[in-house]
Amino acid sequence: MTELNTLWLTETIRLREEHAGPLEDLEANRLARSVGGDLPSRIQRRALWLAERDGLVTALKHWLQGARLALIVMAVLAVISGAGLAFAAMGDGLHPVNVFWALGSLLGLNLILLLSWALGLAFAGEHGASLGRLWLWLSEKLARDAKAAQLAPALLLLLQRQKLNRWAIGVLVNGLWLLAMISALVILLTLMATRRYGFVWETTILSADTFIAVTQALGALPALLGFSVPTEQMIRASGDAALSIESARQAWAAWLVGVLLVYGILPRLLLALFCLWRWKSGQTALRLDLNLPGYAQLRERLMPTSERLGISDAAPEQLHRVESGVSEQQSDGALLVAIELDDDRPWPPQLPKNVSNAGILDSRESRHKLLEQLTRFPPARLAIACDPRRSPDRGSLALIAELARSASATRVWLLQAPPGEALDAERLGDWHVALQQLELPFADCAPMNWLETGHD
Repeated sequence: MTELNTLWLTETIRLREEHAGPLEDLEANRLARSVGGDLPSRIQRRALWLAERDGLVTALKHWLQGARLALIVMAVLAVISGAGLAFAAMGDGLHPVNVFWALGSLLGLNLILLLSWALGLAFAGEHGASLGRLWLWLSEKLARDAKAAQLAPALLLLLQRQKLNRWAIGVLVNGLWLLAMISALVILLTLMATRRYGFVWETTILSADTFIAVTQALGALPALLGFSVPTEQMIRASGDAALSIESARQAWAAWLVGVLLVYGILPRLLLALFCLWRWKSGQTALRLDLNLPGYAQLRERLMPTSERLGISDAAPEQLHRVESGVSEQQSDGALLVAIELDDDRPWPPQLPKNVSNAGILDSRESRHKLLEQLTRFPPARLAIACDPRRSPDRGSLALIAELARSASATRVWLLQAPPGEALDAERLGDWHVALQQLELPFADCAPMNWLETGHD
Protein backbone atom coordinates (compact mmCIF):
# COMPACT_ATOMS: atom_id res chain seq x y z
CA MET A 1 0.00 0.00 0.00
CA THR A 2 1.36 3.43 -0.94
CA GLU A 3 2.03 6.21 1.54
CA LEU A 4 -0.78 8.28 0.01
CA ASN A 5 -3.28 5.43 0.42
CA THR A 6 -2.21 4.94 4.04
CA LEU A 7 -2.72 8.63 4.83
CA TRP A 8 -6.00 8.54 2.90
CA LEU A 9 -7.38 5.64 4.96
CA THR A 10 -6.17 7.30 8.17
CA GLU A 11 -8.05 10.48 7.29
CA THR A 12 -11.13 8.42 6.40
CA ILE A 13 -11.09 6.76 9.83
CA ARG A 14 -10.75 10.18 11.48
CA LEU A 15 -13.76 11.57 9.62
CA ARG A 16 -15.78 8.46 10.37
CA GLU A 17 -15.09 8.74 14.10
CA GLU A 18 -15.75 12.47 14.00
CA HIS A 19 -19.24 11.98 12.56
CA ALA A 20 -20.28 8.62 14.02
CA GLY A 21 -18.38 8.51 17.30
CA PRO A 22 -15.32 6.52 18.43
CA LEU A 23 -14.85 3.04 17.01
CA GLU A 24 -14.15 -0.05 19.09
CA ASP A 25 -10.37 0.12 18.90
CA LEU A 26 -8.89 -1.64 21.92
CA GLU A 27 -7.10 -4.29 19.87
CA ALA A 28 -6.05 -1.76 17.22
CA ASN A 29 -4.51 0.49 19.88
CA ARG A 30 -2.69 -2.39 21.50
CA LEU A 31 -1.22 -3.57 18.18
CA ALA A 32 -0.18 -0.02 17.30
CA ARG A 33 1.60 0.33 20.64
CA SER A 34 3.35 -3.01 20.17
CA VAL A 35 4.73 -1.95 16.77
CA GLY A 36 6.23 1.18 18.28
CA GLY A 37 7.46 4.24 16.40
CA ASP A 38 6.39 7.85 16.64
CA LEU A 39 2.80 9.01 17.08
CA PRO A 40 1.96 9.45 13.34
CA SER A 41 3.15 5.92 12.53
CA ARG A 42 1.09 4.51 15.41
CA ILE A 43 -1.99 6.45 14.31
CA GLN A 44 -1.57 5.08 10.78
CA ARG A 45 -1.04 1.53 12.06
CA ARG A 46 -4.23 1.81 14.13
CA ALA A 47 -6.18 3.23 11.18
CA LEU A 48 -5.00 0.48 8.82
CA TRP A 49 -6.12 -2.21 11.25
CA LEU A 50 -9.55 -0.58 11.68
CA ALA A 51 -9.87 -0.03 7.92
CA GLU A 52 -9.06 -3.68 7.24
CA ARG A 53 -11.52 -4.85 9.88
CA ASP A 54 -14.36 -2.61 8.72
CA GLY A 55 -13.91 -3.22 4.99
CA LEU A 56 -12.47 0.18 4.05
CA VAL A 57 -9.36 -1.34 2.47
CA THR A 58 -11.58 -3.32 0.11
CA ALA A 59 -13.70 -0.22 -0.49
CA LEU A 60 -10.55 1.72 -1.41
CA LYS A 61 -9.63 -0.92 -3.98
CA HIS A 62 -13.14 -0.69 -5.44
CA TRP A 63 -12.92 3.12 -5.49
CA LEU A 64 -9.59 3.06 -7.30
CA GLN A 65 -11.02 0.65 -9.85
CA GLY A 66 -13.99 2.98 -10.31
CA ALA A 67 -11.63 5.94 -10.63
CA ARG A 68 -9.72 4.23 -13.42
CA LEU A 69 -12.96 3.38 -15.22
CA ALA A 70 -14.18 6.98 -14.81
CA LEU A 71 -10.89 8.25 -16.23
CA ILE A 72 -11.25 5.93 -19.21
CA VAL A 73 -14.81 7.17 -19.82
CA MET A 74 -13.69 10.82 -19.67
CA ALA A 75 -10.71 10.09 -21.92
CA VAL A 76 -12.98 8.50 -24.53
CA LEU A 77 -15.25 11.56 -24.38
CA ALA A 78 -12.19 13.80 -24.82
CA VAL A 79 -11.08 11.85 -27.90
CA ILE A 80 -14.57 12.06 -29.40
CA SER A 81 -14.76 15.79 -28.63
CA GLY A 82 -11.39 16.43 -30.27
CA ALA A 83 -12.46 14.52 -33.36
CA GLY A 84 -15.67 16.56 -33.46
CA LEU A 85 -13.66 19.79 -33.37
CA ALA A 86 -11.61 18.65 -36.38
CA PHE A 87 -14.66 17.64 -38.39
CA ALA A 88 -16.39 20.94 -37.55
CA ALA A 89 -13.30 22.90 -38.60
CA MET A 90 -12.72 21.18 -41.96
CA GLY A 91 -16.28 20.63 -43.11
CA ASP A 92 -17.34 18.14 -45.77
CA GLY A 93 -14.63 18.97 -48.32
CA LEU A 94 -17.17 20.23 -50.86
CA HIS A 95 -16.67 23.87 -49.89
CA PRO A 96 -13.50 25.88 -49.22
CA VAL A 97 -12.30 26.03 -45.62
CA ASN A 98 -12.38 29.44 -43.98
CA VAL A 99 -8.98 29.31 -42.25
CA PHE A 100 -9.82 31.56 -39.32
CA TRP A 101 -13.20 29.93 -38.77
CA ALA A 102 -11.38 26.58 -38.72
CA LEU A 103 -8.79 27.97 -36.35
CA GLY A 104 -11.49 29.27 -34.03
CA SER A 105 -13.21 25.88 -34.05
CA LEU A 106 -9.99 24.07 -33.18
CA LEU A 107 -8.51 26.44 -30.62
CA GLY A 108 -11.19 28.88 -29.48
CA LEU A 109 -12.80 26.95 -26.62
CA ASN A 110 -9.50 25.37 -25.63
CA LEU A 111 -7.71 28.72 -25.28
CA ILE A 112 -10.61 30.35 -23.43
CA LEU A 113 -10.74 27.52 -20.87
CA LEU A 114 -6.95 27.45 -20.65
CA LEU A 115 -6.82 31.14 -19.79
CA SER A 116 -9.69 30.71 -17.34
CA TRP A 117 -7.90 27.80 -15.63
CA ALA A 118 -4.65 29.75 -15.38
CA LEU A 119 -6.41 32.77 -13.82
CA GLY A 120 -8.29 30.54 -11.41
CA LEU A 121 -5.06 28.80 -10.42
CA ALA A 122 -3.34 32.11 -9.78
CA PHE A 123 -6.12 33.71 -7.73
CA ALA A 124 -8.18 30.90 -6.24
CA GLY A 125 -6.63 27.55 -7.00
CA GLU A 126 -10.00 25.87 -7.41
CA HIS A 127 -10.89 26.48 -11.05
CA GLY A 128 -11.67 23.28 -12.87
CA ALA A 129 -13.10 21.74 -9.70
CA SER A 130 -16.32 20.96 -11.57
CA LEU A 131 -14.41 18.51 -13.78
CA GLY A 132 -12.77 17.08 -10.67
CA ARG A 133 -16.14 16.68 -8.96
CA LEU A 134 -17.46 14.93 -12.06
CA TRP A 135 -14.56 12.50 -11.90
CA LEU A 136 -15.10 11.87 -8.16
CA TRP A 137 -18.83 11.35 -8.73
CA LEU A 138 -18.19 8.89 -11.57
CA SER A 139 -15.55 7.10 -9.49
CA GLU A 140 -17.99 6.61 -6.63
CA LYS A 141 -20.77 5.38 -8.92
CA LEU A 142 -18.52 2.95 -10.77
CA ALA A 143 -17.02 1.64 -7.52
CA ARG A 144 -20.41 0.17 -6.51
CA ASP A 145 -19.43 0.04 -2.85
CA ALA A 146 -21.46 1.94 -0.25
CA LYS A 147 -18.40 2.35 1.98
CA ALA A 148 -16.52 4.05 -0.86
CA ALA A 149 -18.68 7.16 -0.30
CA GLN A 150 -16.57 7.95 2.80
CA LEU A 151 -13.34 8.05 0.81
CA ALA A 152 -13.80 11.04 -1.50
CA PRO A 153 -14.34 13.68 1.27
CA ALA A 154 -11.32 12.34 3.15
CA LEU A 155 -9.14 12.57 0.03
CA LEU A 156 -10.20 16.17 -0.64
CA LEU A 157 -9.49 17.25 2.95
CA LEU A 158 -6.11 15.52 2.90
CA LEU A 159 -5.02 17.18 -0.34
CA GLN A 160 -6.36 20.63 0.53
CA ARG A 161 -3.99 20.94 3.49
CA GLN A 162 -1.01 20.99 1.13
CA LYS A 163 -3.03 22.59 -1.70
CA LEU A 164 -2.40 19.51 -3.80
CA ASN A 165 -5.96 19.42 -5.05
CA ARG A 166 -5.21 22.23 -7.55
CA TRP A 167 -2.36 20.22 -9.06
CA ALA A 168 -4.38 17.02 -9.17
CA ILE A 169 -7.17 18.89 -10.95
CA GLY A 170 -4.55 20.48 -13.20
CA VAL A 171 -3.24 17.09 -14.29
CA LEU A 172 -6.80 15.93 -14.99
CA VAL A 173 -7.94 19.05 -16.87
CA ASN A 174 -4.80 19.58 -18.95
CA GLY A 175 -4.41 15.86 -19.58
CA LEU A 176 -7.93 15.53 -20.96
CA TRP A 177 -7.58 18.66 -23.12
CA LEU A 178 -4.21 17.38 -24.36
CA LEU A 179 -5.91 14.16 -25.38
CA ALA A 180 -8.66 16.13 -27.14
CA MET A 181 -6.14 18.28 -29.03
CA ILE A 182 -4.10 15.25 -30.10
CA SER A 183 -7.31 13.60 -31.31
CA ALA A 184 -8.14 16.75 -33.26
CA LEU A 185 -4.66 16.80 -34.81
CA VAL A 186 -4.86 13.14 -35.85
CA ILE A 187 -8.29 13.61 -37.46
CA LEU A 188 -7.10 16.85 -39.09
CA LEU A 189 -4.12 15.12 -40.68
CA THR A 190 -6.31 12.19 -41.74
CA LEU A 191 -8.82 14.50 -43.44
CA MET A 192 -6.07 16.45 -45.18
CA ALA A 193 -4.48 13.22 -46.39
CA THR A 194 -7.71 11.82 -47.83
CA ARG A 195 -9.49 14.92 -49.12
CA ARG A 196 -8.56 17.94 -51.24
CA TYR A 197 -9.27 21.17 -49.36
CA GLY A 198 -9.12 24.74 -50.55
CA PHE A 199 -8.50 27.57 -48.06
CA VAL A 200 -9.97 31.07 -48.05
CA TRP A 201 -10.49 33.92 -45.64
CA GLU A 202 -13.53 36.15 -45.64
CA THR A 203 -14.40 39.39 -43.90
CA THR A 204 -16.72 42.36 -44.14
CA ILE A 205 -15.14 44.95 -41.86
CA LEU A 206 -11.43 44.03 -41.71
CA SER A 207 -8.78 44.76 -44.35
CA ALA A 208 -6.48 42.29 -46.10
CA ASP A 209 -3.48 43.80 -44.32
CA THR A 210 -4.99 42.78 -40.96
CA PHE A 211 -5.28 39.16 -42.06
CA ILE A 212 -1.77 39.17 -43.45
CA ALA A 213 -0.36 40.48 -40.17
CA VAL A 214 -2.35 38.02 -38.03
CA THR A 215 -1.47 35.03 -40.24
CA GLN A 216 2.23 35.81 -40.22
CA ALA A 217 2.24 36.51 -36.47
CA LEU A 218 0.52 33.20 -35.68
CA GLY A 219 2.86 31.36 -38.03
CA ALA A 220 6.07 32.78 -36.53
CA LEU A 221 6.47 30.16 -33.77
CA PRO A 222 5.42 27.19 -35.95
CA ALA A 223 7.91 28.40 -38.55
CA LEU A 224 10.69 27.88 -36.00
CA LEU A 225 9.67 24.20 -35.90
CA GLY A 226 9.80 23.91 -39.70
CA PHE A 227 6.15 24.55 -40.59
CA SER A 228 5.67 26.68 -43.70
CA VAL A 229 3.73 29.95 -43.64
CA PRO A 230 1.75 31.22 -46.66
CA THR A 231 3.40 34.14 -48.45
CA GLU A 232 1.79 37.57 -48.57
CA GLN A 233 0.71 36.95 -52.19
CA MET A 234 -0.94 33.65 -51.22
CA ILE A 235 -2.79 35.31 -48.32
CA ARG A 236 -4.08 38.16 -50.52
CA ALA A 237 -5.12 35.78 -53.28
CA SER A 238 -6.95 33.52 -50.83
CA GLY A 239 -9.23 36.39 -49.90
CA ASP A 240 -10.91 36.20 -53.32
CA ALA A 241 -11.16 32.44 -53.84
CA ALA A 242 -9.53 29.17 -52.86
CA LEU A 243 -6.26 28.82 -54.75
CA SER A 244 -5.93 25.76 -56.93
CA ILE A 245 -2.14 25.91 -56.72
CA GLU A 246 -0.85 22.82 -54.89
CA SER A 247 1.85 24.76 -53.04
CA ALA A 248 -0.76 27.18 -51.67
CA ARG A 249 -2.93 24.31 -50.40
CA GLN A 250 0.08 22.71 -48.70
CA ALA A 251 1.22 26.02 -47.19
CA TRP A 252 -2.20 26.70 -45.65
CA ALA A 253 -2.49 23.10 -44.42
CA ALA A 254 0.98 23.20 -42.82
CA TRP A 255 0.19 26.58 -41.23
CA LEU A 256 -3.06 25.25 -39.73
CA VAL A 257 -1.37 22.10 -38.38
CA GLY A 258 1.55 24.12 -36.97
CA VAL A 259 -0.73 26.60 -35.21
CA LEU A 260 -2.78 23.74 -33.68
CA LEU A 261 0.40 22.03 -32.47
CA VAL A 262 2.08 25.12 -31.03
CA TYR A 263 -0.94 26.90 -29.50
CA GLY A 264 -3.15 23.91 -28.77
CA ILE A 265 -1.07 20.85 -27.93
CA LEU A 266 2.23 22.18 -26.56
CA PRO A 267 0.71 24.47 -23.86
CA ARG A 268 -1.49 21.65 -22.56
CA LEU A 269 1.44 19.21 -22.63
CA LEU A 270 3.75 21.55 -20.72
CA LEU A 271 1.05 22.43 -18.17
CA ALA A 272 0.12 18.79 -17.64
CA LEU A 273 3.79 17.91 -17.03
CA PHE A 274 4.21 20.89 -14.69
CA CYS A 275 1.12 19.95 -12.67
CA LEU A 276 2.26 16.34 -12.55
CA TRP A 277 5.67 17.44 -11.23
CA ARG A 278 4.06 19.60 -8.54
CA TRP A 279 1.72 16.73 -7.64
CA LYS A 280 4.58 14.23 -7.31
CA SER A 281 6.78 16.57 -5.30
CA GLY A 282 3.87 17.68 -3.11
CA GLN A 283 3.02 14.11 -2.11
CA THR A 284 6.31 13.85 -0.23
CA ALA A 285 5.20 16.72 2.02
CA LEU A 286 1.89 15.12 2.99
CA ARG A 287 1.66 14.62 6.74
CA LEU A 288 -1.04 14.03 9.34
CA ASP A 289 -2.20 17.18 11.10
CA LEU A 290 -1.72 16.07 14.70
CA ASN A 291 -3.45 19.22 15.95
CA LEU A 292 -6.82 17.98 14.71
CA PRO A 293 -9.04 16.83 17.59
CA GLY A 294 -9.44 13.36 16.12
CA TYR A 295 -5.68 12.77 16.25
CA ALA A 296 -4.82 14.76 19.38
CA GLN A 297 -7.05 12.60 21.57
CA LEU A 298 -5.23 9.45 20.40
CA ARG A 299 -1.91 10.55 21.88
CA GLU A 300 -2.57 9.22 25.37
CA ARG A 301 -4.01 5.96 24.06
CA LEU A 302 -1.21 5.21 21.61
CA MET A 303 1.72 6.74 23.50
CA PRO A 304 0.54 6.58 27.13
CA THR A 305 2.53 8.23 29.87
CA SER A 306 1.42 5.44 32.20
CA GLU A 307 0.03 2.00 31.52
CA ARG A 308 -3.72 1.67 31.96
CA LEU A 309 -5.61 -1.54 32.64
CA GLY A 310 -9.14 -2.53 31.80
CA ILE A 311 -11.40 -2.82 28.79
CA SER A 312 -13.88 0.01 28.62
CA ASP A 313 -15.10 -0.40 25.05
CA ALA A 314 -18.43 -1.96 24.23
CA ALA A 315 -18.62 -5.23 22.35
CA PRO A 316 -18.61 -4.82 18.56
CA GLU A 317 -21.88 -4.97 16.68
CA GLN A 318 -20.66 -7.87 14.58
CA LEU A 319 -17.96 -10.47 14.77
CA HIS A 320 -15.23 -10.49 12.21
CA ARG A 321 -13.47 -13.39 10.63
CA VAL A 322 -10.40 -14.51 12.55
CA GLU A 323 -7.16 -14.18 10.61
CA SER A 324 -4.04 -14.61 12.70
CA GLY A 325 -1.41 -11.98 12.05
CA VAL A 326 1.26 -14.08 13.77
CA SER A 327 3.60 -16.43 11.90
CA GLU A 328 5.22 -19.54 13.30
CA GLN A 329 8.60 -17.82 13.26
CA GLN A 330 7.27 -15.06 15.53
CA SER A 331 5.60 -17.39 18.04
CA ASP A 332 6.74 -20.01 20.53
CA GLY A 333 5.30 -22.35 23.14
CA ALA A 334 1.77 -23.42 24.03
CA LEU A 335 -0.80 -21.80 26.28
CA LEU A 336 -4.11 -22.79 27.86
CA VAL A 337 -6.58 -20.13 28.98
CA ALA A 338 -10.16 -20.32 30.25
CA ILE A 339 -12.97 -17.79 29.94
CA GLU A 340 -15.34 -17.12 32.86
CA LEU A 341 -15.49 -20.54 34.55
CA ASP A 342 -17.61 -21.15 37.65
CA ASP A 343 -15.98 -21.88 40.98
CA ASP A 344 -17.48 -25.40 41.06
CA ARG A 345 -15.24 -26.50 38.18
CA PRO A 346 -11.69 -27.53 39.19
CA TRP A 347 -9.07 -25.64 37.21
CA PRO A 348 -6.48 -25.94 35.79
CA PRO A 349 -6.28 -29.53 34.60
CA GLN A 350 -2.98 -31.39 34.65
CA LEU A 351 -0.80 -29.86 31.93
CA PRO A 352 2.30 -31.12 30.10
CA LYS A 353 5.55 -29.44 31.10
CA ASN A 354 5.82 -27.32 27.95
CA VAL A 355 2.24 -25.96 28.22
CA SER A 356 1.67 -22.81 30.28
CA ASN A 357 -1.48 -21.92 32.19
CA ALA A 358 -2.82 -18.41 31.65
CA GLY A 359 -5.53 -18.84 34.25
CA ILE A 360 -9.16 -17.81 34.03
CA LEU A 361 -10.15 -14.55 32.35
CA ASP A 362 -12.95 -13.27 34.55
CA SER A 363 -12.25 -9.52 34.73
CA ARG A 364 -11.30 -6.66 32.51
CA GLU A 365 -7.92 -6.42 34.13
CA SER A 366 -7.06 -10.07 33.51
CA ARG A 367 -8.18 -9.87 29.87
CA HIS A 368 -6.21 -6.74 29.18
CA LYS A 369 -3.09 -8.06 30.89
CA LEU A 370 -3.13 -11.32 28.91
CA LEU A 371 -3.78 -9.58 25.58
CA GLU A 372 -0.86 -7.25 26.19
CA GLN A 373 1.33 -10.26 27.01
CA LEU A 374 0.24 -12.14 23.88
CA THR A 375 1.00 -9.09 21.75
CA ARG A 376 4.62 -9.18 22.95
CA PHE A 377 5.03 -12.96 23.18
CA PRO A 378 2.54 -14.70 20.88
CA PRO A 379 2.19 -18.48 21.45
CA ALA A 380 2.51 -21.01 18.67
CA ARG A 381 -0.56 -22.91 20.00
CA LEU A 382 -3.40 -21.55 22.07
CA ALA A 383 -6.29 -23.50 23.57
CA ILE A 384 -9.28 -21.54 24.85
CA ALA A 385 -11.54 -23.34 27.30
CA CYS A 386 -15.19 -22.22 27.40
CA ASP A 387 -18.17 -23.32 29.47
CA PRO A 388 -20.97 -24.13 26.98
CA ARG A 389 -23.52 -23.83 29.75
CA ARG A 390 -23.17 -20.08 29.23
CA SER A 391 -24.61 -18.41 26.14
CA PRO A 392 -22.11 -17.40 23.43
CA ASP A 393 -22.62 -13.65 23.84
CA ARG A 394 -20.95 -11.05 21.65
CA GLY A 395 -18.40 -10.10 24.29
CA SER A 396 -17.15 -13.67 24.78
CA LEU A 397 -16.96 -14.35 21.04
CA ALA A 398 -15.15 -11.07 20.41
CA LEU A 399 -12.63 -11.96 23.12
CA ILE A 400 -12.12 -15.43 21.61
CA ALA A 401 -11.51 -13.87 18.19
CA GLU A 402 -9.08 -11.35 19.66
CA LEU A 403 -7.15 -14.06 21.49
CA ALA A 404 -7.05 -16.20 18.34
CA ARG A 405 -5.53 -13.36 16.33
CA SER A 406 -2.65 -13.29 18.81
CA ALA A 407 -1.55 -16.90 18.22
CA SER A 408 -0.31 -18.90 15.25
CA ALA A 409 -2.93 -21.63 15.82
CA THR A 410 -5.97 -21.70 18.08
CA ARG A 411 -8.47 -24.32 19.22
CA VAL A 412 -11.55 -23.90 21.39
CA TRP A 413 -12.25 -26.46 24.10
CA LEU A 414 -15.95 -26.74 24.93
CA LEU A 415 -15.89 -28.22 28.42
CA GLN A 416 -18.06 -31.13 29.44
CA ALA A 417 -20.83 -30.54 31.97
CA PRO A 418 -20.09 -31.48 35.61
CA PRO A 419 -21.19 -35.00 36.72
CA GLY A 420 -24.94 -35.27 37.08
CA GLU A 421 -25.65 -32.27 34.83
CA ALA A 422 -26.45 -32.23 31.11
CA LEU A 423 -25.64 -29.57 28.55
CA ASP A 424 -28.44 -27.69 26.81
CA ALA A 425 -28.44 -28.95 23.21
CA GLU A 426 -29.76 -25.70 21.76
CA ARG A 427 -27.16 -23.61 23.56
CA LEU A 428 -24.42 -26.01 22.53
CA GLY A 429 -25.63 -25.67 18.93
CA ASP A 430 -25.36 -21.88 19.25
CA TRP A 431 -21.72 -22.32 20.27
CA HIS A 432 -21.06 -24.54 17.27
CA VAL A 433 -22.64 -22.05 14.87
CA ALA A 434 -20.76 -19.09 16.36
CA LEU A 435 -17.37 -20.84 16.28
CA GLN A 436 -17.97 -22.02 12.72
CA GLN A 437 -18.60 -18.39 11.72
CA LEU A 438 -15.27 -17.48 13.32
CA GLU A 439 -13.71 -20.42 11.44
CA LEU A 440 -12.10 -21.73 14.62
CA PRO A 441 -11.70 -25.48 15.26
CA PHE A 442 -13.42 -26.73 18.43
CA ALA A 443 -13.90 -29.98 20.32
CA ASP A 444 -15.37 -31.27 23.59
CA CYS A 445 -12.20 -33.07 24.65
CA ALA A 446 -9.01 -31.64 26.08
CA PRO A 447 -6.51 -30.81 23.29
CA MET A 448 -3.51 -31.65 25.48
CA ASN A 449 -1.67 -33.73 22.90
CA TRP A 450 -2.05 -30.95 20.33
CA LEU A 451 -0.83 -28.36 22.85
CA GLU A 452 2.19 -30.46 23.73
CA THR A 453 3.30 -31.64 20.29
CA GLY A 454 1.30 -29.69 17.72
CA HIS A 455 -0.23 -32.92 16.42
CA ASP A 456 -3.39 -34.79 17.31
